[in-house]
Amino acid sequence: MQAVLFGGTGLTGGCILDLLKNDSDFKSIILVSRKTFTHSSNKISNKVINFSDPVEIERCIKKDSIVFSCIGTTQAQVKGDKKKYREIDFDITLNIANACKKLNAKKFLFISSGGANSSSSNFYLKLKGEIEDAVIKTKNNSLFILKPSLLLGKRNNSRFIEKIGQIIMPLFSILLPESIKAVKATTVAKCMFELSKSERSSLNIIENKEILRYI
Repeated sequence: MQAVLFGGTGLTGGCILDLLKNDSDFKSIILVSRKTFTHSSNKISNKVINFSDPVEIERCIKKDSIVFSCIGTTQAQVKGDKKKYREIDFDITLNIANACKKLNAKKFLFISSGGANSSSSNFYLKLKGEIEDAVIKTKNNSLFILKPSLLLGKRNNSRFIEKIGQIIMPLFSILLPESIKAVKATTVAKCMFELSKSERSSLNIIENKEILRYI
């Protein structure tokens, strides 16, 4: 199998990359990034592209590829620019989904968020919900939308509020329902990886409760 990974330099994407590298079923990995990625695996080929260009995204995907997307940003990274935030989270994800449909990828798996809802008054949850709605409309052959709660793990770019949540949430984890319980990025990656090898097809909405089963 051939994997195409968008966002492989981030928290969850890096965990998925490790799983792909060490799995014999995946013979090649195309890691798509904005900057050159240094690696030592002969299974990996790095494609450096302009993520704003749908044509460059298409050139990374081949027929029957299994495509993973861990694309996402933060308010801090875009300095509060909601238009820029949308261009990254919404536009890039939708362009990847469109490319998967056009080029007949075998599976497309991407990370959204627990609580995502296009009718939400919260900017983040509303945007994530709009992304989900738009990607579903592409009618990909096999689509997996993962909706984790707060992700636990060490990020390269610290998020103050999220860091506080990572300290507090595990303390109360046993008291929380599985729908909102914090989840390790390694668990999300394992779930995404196992689903990519499963026989499941069509549309699959993977809620936090199901993700937690892959601990």
